[in-house]
Order: sequence, then C-alpha cells, then structure tokens
Amino acid sequence: MTEHEHYEAIVVGAGPGGAAAAATFANYGIETLVLERGVEAGSKNVSGGLIYAEESAPYTIDDLFPDFREEASERPITKYRIHNIAGDKVESFDLTKLHEHDTEWSDSVLRRKMDSWLEDRVHERTREAGGGLLTGVHVTGLLREEGKIVGVTTDELDPITADIIVAADGVNSELARDAGLMDWEEPEEWFQGVKAVVDMPNDVIAERFDVGADEGVAHLFSGDLFEGVRGGGFLYTNRDTLSLGTVFHLDSLVAEQAEPHELLDALLTHPLLAQWLGDDYTELEYSAKLVPDSKKVALREPHFGRLLLVGDAAGQMQAQGPIIKGMNHAVTAGALAAEAYAQAKSRNEPEKAGTRYARKLRSEGVMKKLRPRGYELFRGVAEDDSVADMVDSVLTSAVGRAGIRALSGQLERFYNVPMLSSMIPDTQTPYVTLPTVIAEELGTRVREENTVTPPSLEARIGDLTYDTDIGSPHITLLDNSYEASGAAVAACPVSAVDFGGGCYREELVRTNGSEERVVSLDTQPCVECGTCAVVAETEWEHPRGDKGVEFKWG
Repeated sequence: MTEHEHYEAIVVGAGPGGAAAAATFANYGIETLVLERGVEAGSKNVSGGLIYAEESAPYTIDDLFPDFREEASERPITKYRIHNIAGDKVESFDLTKLHEHDTEWSDSVLRRKMDSWLEDRVHERTREAGGGLLTGVHVTGLLREEGKIVGVTTDELDPITADIIVAADGVNSELARDAGLMDWEEPEEWFQGVKAVVDMPNDVIAERFDVGADEGVAHLFSGDLFEGVRGGGFLYTNRDTLSLGTVFHLDSLVAEQAEPHELLDALLTHPLLAQWLGDDYTELEYSAKLVPDSKKVALREPHFGRLLLVGDAAGQMQAQGPIIKGMNHAVTAGALAAEAYAQAKSRNEPEKAGTRYARKLRSEGVMKKLRPRGYELFRGVAEDDSVADMVDSVLTSAVGRAGIRALSGQLERFYNVPMLSSMIPDTQTPYVTLPTVIAEELGTRVREENTVTPPSLEARIGDLTYDTDIGSPHITLLDNSYEASGAAVAACPVSAVDFGGGCYREELVRTNGSEERVVSLDTQPCVECGTCAVVAETEWEHPRGDKGVEFKWG
C-alpha cells in the first residue's frame, strides 16, 4: 500500500456546507483538512441569495459561527412579495407569512464576502484540531485502493487519504459523479440561475424600498415577461447593492431556445422595476450557476463508502415555487454528516457513518422538505402533458378568468400556505399561465418608464475576472454536431445565437458543396455553471486551482 499524507477527515469545498462540516468535526476534536479550489472561498460561488435559520433545524449557521449575522451577511429580510405580471399589468401579493413559516431569521448574503469570512473561522478552528484549510486546490476525484474509497486526488498535491470524506463541492461535484451518485443526464432535474449584482448606496436602498437599517425586502416575479419559460425572477436588497436574477427550469430554457441574459434583461427593463432601479443603473457583476431540483434529485442515501455528500453536491436545494432554500440545508447537512461520523467512530463503527448520516437527514425532517410527499404523490397526474394543457385551457377560458376574479380576495392566502407551495408542479401553470391570468384580470397598469439599459453580453463577460488555464481546457466538446450540442449555444449564459464571443458558437461549415451546422467551444469566458454538461455532449470538469473565473461578489 502506498503511503500518502493522511487526515482523519477531508472536507472538499469551503462554502456553508463545507464550513459547517469542518466546524463540527473540529468541535469533536477530529483532525480535518479543508480543500477549496478557488483563490479564496467564495470566489467560485454564486447564490441568489438568502440564507435561512429554520426553527426546526438542528443546526443553523449562527449556531456554528455566532458572529455570522453581524460580520458575514447583508440585511435581514423582513418583507417578501411576489408580483404576477402580464405585459405592464401587475398584481402583487404579500408572502411574508410563507417566508416566516418555520423561520427564525433570514438574511441576504453575497457569497464572496460570506464564504471568505467563513474560511477564516474554519481555518482557525481546524488548525486547533491539527488540520487546516488550503485554497487553490482542485480535487479531481476519489482515491481508491482495492476498489474502496480511501482518499482524494488533486491537480496540485499528491493524493491524500482520510477516514471520512465530505464532498461539499457544489452542484458540479466531481466527487459525486466519480462515486456514481449523481449524473447530468436529465435537463428537467435542474434549474439555471443568472444574476446581476447592482450598485446602490445604503441610503438610496432605504428610500426606494422603504426599509430601515435592519430591514430588507425580497421580491419575486412571475408571469409572461420571460417568453413562456418556466421559472421567475428575484430581487434582494443587500447593504449597499441589489441582487437581481432569474431562475428557470433547464429543460424549458432549452425547449424555448431562450437566452439567459435576455431573460434577465426582460426583468431589469420591466416598468415595475423603474421605482427601484431609477436612472442610475450600475451593474457590478454578472454570474450564473446550475441549481439542482431537490424534488427530483436530492439523494435519499447521499453516501458511498467513506464519502458523504452535502449541499448542492447531494441535490439539497429546495426550490418549490416561492420557497427557495439551499444554503441552510447545506449547513444542516454538513453538521449532521460530521456528527454522524463522530458518533459512529465513538461506537467503533466508522464504516456506518454514511447510513447514520442518511438516517439523521430523515429523522431531523430535512428530507421531508427536500422531497415533499405531496409533490411525489401528485406529480404523476399534475405533470402529465394532457392534464397540464387542460388546466391551462380552463384557466385562460372565460370560466377560469371568472373564477380568478371570484377568488381575488383569497388568492394571497392560498399563496401563503406552505403545503400548497410544496406541491407546485413543474408545468407552465404556476410559473406562466396562472400569474399571467391573475395580472390580466386583477392587475393594475404600471405607468412608470424604465430607463435601464443593461450591459451587453460582451460587456458583462469582459467585466469578469479570469485566470485562463491556457493549454489545459476544462471542457472538451465530444460531439460538435448541432443536433448533439447546439442547445448550449442559447442555454449557456455567456453564449448567444449570432454572438461570436461566448463559450459555445454555432458555425456553418461548407465542405465539397455541402453545408453542416456545427458547434465550436472556447472555454476562456466560461463562468463554470455546468449548463453545457447537461444540454451538450461534453466532458466537463472544473479548472485547476485558482484558474478560471473569479467572482468578486457571488
């Protein structure tokens, strides 16, 4: 057996899930090494984003890091509204009751600031237990001996062995794929999020959003402004910036051949947003990420041998209509994974850490949130194409419209029922048809003029920071035919039809009098979202440590 550097625990990824696992390991005195591929924790991470502390959760981020809210978050979110849109007509509902269900607190966050703060705390605590944290290390896969997982391999270091490995390496987890626990085969199992961070002074936010120093607001948007793609938009107030973005079902994005940056622009330029964005729109950063749909992919047994998966790597992202929670579940899962190992070790049964971890996810109610029973019971009927088409036909008919008008006083109450939100089907009805009809029948016309001119895609790409890994591309195009990989041209957030500067481009090749549509690839402007791994024939991995895109805000 080859001798390698050994730690009792290895945590891959220094986001909230990895930080929670590492801190919990340290609390048990377990020697832990944390490996992060970014130049700094958060430099590779993107989130909408709100982080929650749920009353029912056994662990919250401020349990593990007591100064978190004062030092690492942006604003407490105290108001929560959804806007149903049809053209320039809008009908808005207050969703604060839904937002506050099972909620101790909720804050807006920016990932670079939050994760880098967590990195410092984690490094201090793991060092006390004989470990530490290293950045700029890309973990490429699992080290096996005699068929069993014993450690990890990296681009930058020799293989490292461990008694337990926690993969908190995000939605594009190479460890989850290496273990055969996750794959990227089905676009309907994923969302894609695209985001802009917008500059806005604290006092301007206070005036335009009518919030105090310890208040913040979350706005959601749905209806007909997104070209019929299933999904919606969001706006969150930070301390002196705004986070605005869109999140769509990836299969719908591909089916409609919609371009993510244009859908984001549709939100930014809608008349409703004029009251908040004003005449001084300054975009600081454009970013994107893939998002797992926990209803379909959250692993019930997120472990294999010595490997435990937490957060997005295990599909633990709860996106059910207006309920959008991920980082809090990653924190809970990370802490439970470490706790499970510590308890299994104390019983001289370390090999049972994985089954103990999965049992904790069930007993603590995490899986009920990620895999709601109501959705699983009714999806077979509600997501049948003929049933969905019939529901949409009824809603848009005179009878359906009359029903919406009759229920006008009750609709807000229905929107605030957590059980109903957890049962929302993945069809056009809740994302496009219903909000559009609500706005058409009940909405008020917005008279304001929106003067925002979003940056071009070329400018957005150019404003990002890259350290291109010249000579070592992290994506290989396996089939360049348009039939196999053409969906990436529109779906990639830094590509577009007839745009020559993005990752994926369509080309017309003429050979011996014949023409063929093919796709070419340039990884230089890649934002590492992973979209093309799902919709195109590619071989995808992360760039080496410190290489690729570096987000300043996240």
